[in-house]
Amino acid sequence: MQLNTIQPGAGAKHAKRRVGRGIGSGLGKTAGRGHKGQKSRAGGYHKVGFEGGQMPLQRRLPKRGFKSQSLRFNAEVTLAALEQLGLAEVDVSALKSAGLVGQLAKTVKVIKSGNLSKAVKLQGIGATAGAKAAIEAAGGSLA
Repeated sequence: MQLNTIQPGAGAKHAKRRVGRGIGSGLGKTAGRGHKGQKSRAGGYHKVGFEGGQMPLQRRLPKRGFKSQSLRFNAEVTLAALEQLGLAEVDVSALKSAGLVGQLAKTVKVIKSGNLSKAVKLQGIGATAGAKAAIEAAGGSLA
């Protein structure tokens, strides 16, 4: 292969359509722009979403809601789930391997839902006030 013989692939290049070159071309007279109006004029354009002066849709609808991207890294575990897990010491990696929290989870919190009868020691896991009281009542602890 020589530098002076390099060519684009067959069909990769095609001539630009030249409009407005007589009736016989099929794109003469108005050159595919229709009759009159802003879009037929040279330099005639409008903003994206412009509706001819009418209040655009994106401004008619109310602004609503926000979803934090940091929520993906937070997870919750219930007391009932800890009861079923049956481990004496629980950390984030143990919860991930058991499938109780997602693999992206970095911050895990125990919430008071269900009952806990076994003593469970939590490592690097937070708890709500009610869940903390229930864990300590069962003989467990938070570290």
